[in-house]
Amino acid sequence: MKIGIIGLMTSGKTTLFNLLTKSEVATETFSSGKWGANIGIADVPDQRIDFLSDMFKPKKTTYAQIQFIDVPGLEKGGGIEAVKFLEAIRQVDAVVHVVRAFENSEVPHPEGKVDPLRDIDLLTTELLFADLAVIENRLQRMAEDKKLRKGKEEEIEVLNKCRACLEEGKPISTIGLTEREQEIIKSYSFISEKPMLIVINMDEMQFEEKEYPGKEGLNEYAEQKNIPVIELCALLEIEIDRLEEEDKKLFMKELNIKEPGISLVARKIYEYLGLISFFTVGEDEVKAWTIKKGTTARNAAGKIHTDLERGFIRAEVIAFDDLKESGSISSARSKGLFRLEGKEYLVQDGDIINIRFNI
Repeated sequence: MKIGIIGLMTSGKTTLFNLLTKSEVATETFSSGKWGANIGIADVPDQRIDFLSDMFKPKKTTYAQIQFIDVPGLEKGGGIEAVKFLEAIRQVDAVVHVVRAFENSEVPHPEGKVDPLRDIDLLTTELLFADLAVIENRLQRMAEDKKLRKGKEEEIEVLNKCRACLEEGKPISTIGLTEREQEIIKSYSFISEKPMLIVINMDEMQFEEKEYPGKEGLNEYAEQKNIPVIELCALLEIEIDRLEEEDKKLFMKELNIKEPGISLVARKIYEYLGLISFFTVGEDEVKAWTIKKGTTARNAAGKIHTDLERGFIRAEVIAFDDLKESGSISSARSKGLFRLEGKEYLVQDGDIINIRFNI
């Protein structure tokens, strides 16, 4: 899963990238005139994996992972950089939009004043225009070339529907396209069709007080658009993350931080994208697998290996909570908590699965 991190210059998105991926990318990189996205992998924290690893003591423990792509901040009149920015965003599955709320005279805001809602509108408008340009270019080419538009009536109809939506200032994701329509325009990878989350990057005082300029208006906007909002102080989170475990817990309690930044962002991404985790366990490896809600046991088996999907017979399943309460595999078996499920069984979050197959 690829998640793009975007934001205006000086929004603190590279700081967030460093927090999520435990990287140490210089935050001045993107203002040095050199263009290039930062790419990093983040393990998704999961206390269930921690528990299972303690129980099975495997040779290897593998958490679910998210690839984060920190795309250079978009500037007005960005020219070729703006093109590269848009190309990079088209490759991701979802977008995390980092919005600056913090005040810092040493790091002036590119617009002169901190205004989170204005910043969201600025960047969102750029993304809508980018999609609109792609659609208009495609429709014009098909209008001028009979061979190109032959048999493309459905595509033209869907593109016109998308264009009308964008011209109203609305993202394509709000149209409610059918599965067939989504399939028709899939190759375009429209940016405004991608799920988006907003991260409000505050300073320490704002974070402690849970207040920042324009909060009320921004929350109203997010509620209307059905966009999740995460509030954090990326710099503070990085400082805490560098502490020893006991000190980390102490500071988090003191600052009323109930969940570390990576856990919070990952959880919101999973919830918003409709993702869940199932587990495979054993002496060799304990591993988390990421799937969409509504995935069948047979398709989940294919995530592990195509042979398991092809030769699927049954899935032996136990819920994580049942195994945890039992304390051991043998105890869970004696209580009859394991069950056999067929290929159409819908895998649930936290299922521990062993695939029976034959090829």
